[in-house]
Amino acid sequence: MTRTTNAPGPLGTAAQRAVPYLPLGLLAGLGAVLAFLWKWPCRFGGAWNGGIGQYTNFCYTDIYPLWWSEHLNEGKIPYVDYPVEYPVGIGAIMEFGRRLASGDGVAFYDITVVLMGGSLIAGVLVMAALAGPARPWDALWYAIGPAVILCAYINWDLAAGALALGGLLAWSRDRHILAGVLLSLSVATKFYPLMFFGALFLLTVRTGKWVPFLRMALAAAGTWLVANVPVMLINFEGWKRFYAFSSERGADWGGLWFFFQRKDWGFLADADSLNTMAMGALAVLLLGIAVLAVAAPRRPRLMQLCFLALAAFMVTNKVWSPQYVLWLVPFAVLARPKWGALLAWQIAECWYFFSIWLYLAAQYPEGVDLGIGDTAYFLSVWARAITIVVLMALVVRDILRPELDTVRASGVDDPSGGVFDGAEDRFTFPPRPKADAAVVEA
Repeated sequence: MTRTTNAPGPLGTAAQRAVPYLPLGLLAGLGAVLAFLWKWPCRFGGAWNGGIGQYTNFCYTDIYPLWWSEHLNEGKIPYVDYPVEYPVGIGAIMEFGRRLASGDGVAFYDITVVLMGGSLIAGVLVMAALAGPARPWDALWYAIGPAVILCAYINWDLAAGALALGGLLAWSRDRHILAGVLLSLSVATKFYPLMFFGALFLLTVRTGKWVPFLRMALAAAGTWLVANVPVMLINFEGWKRFYAFSSERGADWGGLWFFFQRKDWGFLADADSLNTMAMGALAVLLLGIAVLAVAAPRRPRLMQLCFLALAAFMVTNKVWSPQYVLWLVPFAVLARPKWGALLAWQIAECWYFFSIWLYLAAQYPEGVDLGIGDTAYFLSVWARAITIVVLMALVVRDILRPELDTVRASGVDDPSGGVFDGAEDRFTFPPRPKADAAVVEA
């Protein structure tokens, strides 16, 4: 099978190829502004200084209180002067914002918003490029999706998203060293893009495209060392705080493990075994994805495997914060751009967004009548989890029955796959005769 090209044809021009990107960029800018305005009661009304008000006004953000809790207000440098519970990429963004904020916590928040808003616009444009010339408008889900607007400025997740999407775009354009650099920087900002290396590895196993993968992996390893080793040498204890915190933390808001512990669901509620159970559950899901990748009748698309691996990571995680929706939106859409299941999931995400803040409000004595209890809250937790599991099941079905894949229905193979696009199988399980493999690929 010949490799799919993203070029628009002999009559195409750079201007024609760029047509969707200007409106998409403008709409992403609108989404960034709307996300800022959503925080109005906190940013301009001071609700984030009054405890319960930041929850009842649904405008909570980690960014503003961390200005104090991470001692940035005292001029302390992340990791060097004070351990930070985030990877070094976020620490670098914190330090950049601290230096520009001149001791003002609100200015620190505003500077961060500008950076994250720019990351959203960049991420939307890169997502449109990954979708290919036939489907750039799928990026609207990321540009102005309601869950994206609600959660955009809770934390620094949009920066990691832009880097991860940029790395995958570089891969799709056969710029493998750049792909490794950007993907590594995304992992150094938020840990979740590590799942994408697994997706790339599985498709490498199936296609035998080892040279591009190894170039990317070596670039990624080198970049990670360059980003992390200087901090490790300056203050190892400050650097390792993120990893220690991730290991030590218990079941927390949003995660299914939190539900199991709260409801005392037998062995699933055992706090001492939480890390083992969470890692074991993730390992089982990833093993299933690996078998699917090499056993499917036709090689899965890269975005399908990225979505499945990331969704597995989220469903089994000890904590599931509302802003994690920002991780998944681009990959859910690129994996299966059909409205029905995506819309149901987005409704569930919005439901959870409002539920978590009302649930937290109810933890205050003065907020009991304003908030919600366990039953209403955990309904939203399960609604979100179930809609994502349904999306996963639908993507698996598309992989097993590639004629149902919306993207491939237009005659392309893997528009964001890079060297995997149109590649022949080199390894499958069980092994198939080359003639059978060629029929499947055709």
